[in-house]
Amino acid sequence: MIRHLAFALAALAAMSGNATAYTVYVSNEKDNTVSVLDGDTLTPVGSFKVGRRPRGIVLSADKSQLYICTSDDNRVTVLDTKTNTVSGYLQSGSDPELLLLHPDGVHLFVSNEDDNMVSLIDVTKGKVVEEVPVGVEPEGLGLSPDGNWLINTSETTNMAHVINLRSRKVEDNIVVGARPRVAKFTLDGNRVLVSSEIGSSVSVIDFTTRAVIKKISFQINGVPKEAVQPVGVLITPDGKSAYVALGPANRVAEIDLSTLEVTRYLLVGQRVWNLALSPDGKRMFTTNGVSNDVSVIDVVNNKVLKSVPVGRLPWGVVVKP
Repeated sequence: MIRHLAFALAALAAMSGNATAYTVYVSNEKDNTVSVLDGDTLTPVGSFKVGRRPRGIVLSADKSQLYICTSDDNRVTVLDTKTNTVSGYLQSGSDPELLLLHPDGVHLFVSNEDDNMVSLIDVTKGKVVEEVPVGVEPEGLGLSPDGNWLINTSETTNMAHVINLRSRKVEDNIVVGARPRVAKFTLDGNRVLVSSEIGSSVSVIDFTTRAVIKKISFQINGVPKEAVQPVGVLITPDGKSAYVALGPANRVAEIDLSTLEVTRYLLVGQRVWNLALSPDGKRMFTTNGVSNDVSVIDVVNNKVLKSVPVGRLPWGVVVKP
């Protein structure tokens, strides 16, 4: 049911009086909605229609807007996070799936699966200002800490494409595991982690040499290899660890970035897709596409606190402080 979210969230904030309160947004691919969870009570406070097949979501630099890939509408829906109402749309290219905002707060990069392009949208102008041709079925987007390099993954080409943002051209193509999904730079910018869904691995790229230096695999007792399908990747704020969502394995793996070894597995809901951390880094939120819920994990004490029902096929997740 669509609810009056602005009123609900304002009431919750007033009751809690908590300066550390935060809000969790979840895109539901099947329901064409975004669910809103209160970070303090870990309860849903509403949902709203945003367009057809919402997937990737990201906050604006000032957190006043949420950009949402509405893939079957071939555009990015813009949500006002103060009123929780749709405030506009950005044309993006065909079938946008993931997106990433440059630190300048102006340039929004969008991977468009159907036309094999990465679109560059100027959010102040509200339009695409440039397109960069990449491989077949582009998806993942990873930005270097200095803002000069963009990594795009192409699911069918099985490559990570290195885009020079000064020239806005592809400079290198790096072969990784089968069906790469998400790319993330480490905080020092020296390495890139690329998840490979069908390859059941995470490729670690040395960004200086542009070479894969290791493929991290995952062994889980009682889980067949074909069920281990890495997708979402998250680097912790201290830069010491990475979390990887393992799809139908129903686990999130933690990787020690100093040793590049898996240190533990966290059991979550069914078909875990993407993940996000609370502002203090103590809780993780995972979208579970088959169980239609979000797992809330206490990462310090290694336990699931709660499963929160959301819409059908939850996909993307972001946390607004």
